[in-house]
This record gives sequence, structure tokens and C-alpha cells, in this order.
Amino acid sequence: MAERDVSDTMLIEVIDEGETRYRDETHLWAFKEFPERHDNLLCAVLVLDDAVIVKTVMHHFSVL
Repeated sequence: MAERDVSDTMLIEVIDEGETRYRDETHLWAFKEFPERHDNLLCAVLVLDDAVIVKTVMHHFSVL
């Protein structure tokens, strides 16, 4: 997250307020545009288990 200049607050905003796309029942992408950033959408790759697990955070994300 530090390398991509993503704060904890931004990550929570992506998870709480972003759009989601599910791969299956437990794996999904949450993504959100931040107009002040110029690197497209921020995306969190998530696994739903006993807790929400953030596998990675990406920028320059594109929805197909």
C-alpha cells in the first residue's frame, strides 16, 4: 500500500463504498475511483472467510 500511496482510510473507503465484482462466493474485487488520483481505479482483492482478508491492493485497475 505504501508503494502505491494508498492509506488505510482509502482502503476502508474502497471496501465499504466501492463497487464489487464476485469471482465466486468468497473471492471478490472491490474498486473505487478517486478523482484526485490519476491512476484509474483503486482495487482491493478480498477473500471472505471468518474475517475479510485483503490479499492485495492494486491501482491502474480496469473493469472489463
